[in-house]
Amino acid sequence: MANPGATLLARIAGIVGGAHVLSAPADIEPFLEDWRGRFRGAARAVVKPGSTDEVAAVVRICAETGISVVPQGGNTGLCGGAVPDESGTEILMSLVRMNRVRALDAANATITVEAGMPLAAVQEAATAAGLHFPLSLASEGSCTIGGNLSTNAGGTAVLRYGNTRDLTLGVEAVLADGSVFSALRGLRKDNTGYDLKQLFIGAEGTLGIITAAVLKLFPAPRTRVTAFAAVASVEAAIDLLRRLQATIADRLTGFELMSAFSLLLSRKHHPGTPDPLPGHPWYVLVQADDSALSAPLPALVETALAAAVEAGVVADVVVAQSGEQAARLWALRENISEAQRREGPNIKHDISLPISAIPPFMRECASALGEEFPGARLVVFGHLGDGNLHYNLSAPEAVDARDFMDNAPRANRIVHDRVAQHGGSFSAEHGVGQLKRDELVRYKSPVEVRMMRAVKRALDPLGLMNPGKVL
Repeated sequence: MANPGATLLARIAGIVGGAHVLSAPADIEPFLEDWRGRFRGAARAVVKPGSTDEVAAVVRICAETGISVVPQGGNTGLCGGAVPDESGTEILMSLVRMNRVRALDAANATITVEAGMPLAAVQEAATAAGLHFPLSLASEGSCTIGGNLSTNAGGTAVLRYGNTRDLTLGVEAVLADGSVFSALRGLRKDNTGYDLKQLFIGAEGTLGIITAAVLKLFPAPRTRVTAFAAVASVEAAIDLLRRLQATIADRLTGFELMSAFSLLLSRKHHPGTPDPLPGHPWYVLVQADDSALSAPLPALVETALAAAVEAGVVADVVVAQSGEQAARLWALRENISEAQRREGPNIKHDISLPISAIPPFMRECASALGEEFPGARLVVFGHLGDGNLHYNLSAPEAVDARDFMDNAPRANRIVHDRVAQHGGSFSAEHGVGQLKRDELVRYKSPVEVRMMRAVKRALDPLGLMNPGKVL
């Protein structure tokens, strides 16, 4: 009697080619664990389709045979959303072969790309056309557009340009029955009923598999100013944000908050990175861009920073004098997550709050966590300009980091309850995945959860699309 599993893989190989169906343990190993090393699964096979038609054909076979499908891009997610379960029955669909630019319309300022294209490659394609794609993440060299869309990724330029959702005009996706939803329209205005593409952005592959998207492009920055400021408190950082917004308005692209301890870790695990203003409790990394020729942006930023120093809002500041200096300052910020990973397991929180609520939240949370976990070290950094903090907790000096992770449920409750009390969200930009499913049910209203489940049942009645994620 024929082996049903072998027959299934043979059918799939007939669609994508035998070289693109991986089933040997050594071949599928790199796909089975998340970047943090927190979630690990098993898979029947890793399938690498090369086109939307191939994705659709494979999904149709899986629907016929009741096999679940887990889509994966660069596997850089932080909530286990692209990792299969432990059953070994699921098909993991890697979209990395679908990495082409389908169209670039300079006059319409749009680019149409496939889901497996790395974010950095999209940025480069836009730059080559004299335009700019502003989504920017620390993992941009390896994360893919499909993953960015599926998690509604944020990054360092949300303050000016918005999340991935705000940068997307059209989407193509394969549904759970193998049919193709194609809405690759580069329109800024399309008021023709439900905006169905939005269902797939942020859904983490639970409603269908995104295969391509039309993305917005912008004029390329011609003038860029990067500054690094030391401040005495989070309140002072918010004061500086208001001052810069009043001075340069929407030319303020990035406004990153970093605690002294987060930068200490960054430098510890990345020797050679700078320490430009030692001895202060908080730091802000500022970036401003202007697309106009001969823009007076440097003078405006430096005048605003000088006024903030004069007013006592900023303790000290340095302004990058070259692109290389700016890159070194940004490396301090972008290396924090990797430094934390090297330091050992830590309890992470990706939260968002109204900016006005951040100081009281931080006071209350630091006090509560200090009482519950004496000696635990807070690693706080994030996108203060849009209210998104990475509010992380590392073990006390003498405590094993892995043992300290047993405290995660208690720490999560302290942090997320206070986030909710201040009108915030327990997930700002990393998604829900496996990590935060219980939090979603706890903090979403019953009506919201019911609506989400209804959408899931309507589009994936058999529950085969990335099961066990989000809901």
